[in-house]
Amino acid sequence: MSGKKVPISPRPRKEDKADAWVRQREAEPLKTLIVKIPASFHSHIKSQCALQGVNMKDAVVEILEEKFGKQT
Repeated sequence: MSGKKVPISPRPRKEDKADAWVRQREAEPLKTLIVKIPASFHSHIKSQCALQGVNMKDAVVEILEEKFGKQT
């Protein structure tokens, strides 16, 4: 073997979907929307989201997008 050393750089990492989603979401600042609903309705929504394996915020945003259209 020769004494020559060749630097090996790390393999480039493929961008995964989560990274792309985070970068896309960081493009615009987020705002908070406060909506007061009865506790029983909140519990119902929360349990339905849990059964479906969905985040409550994501479910509400999806419903609002269906009603008002997606932002462009």
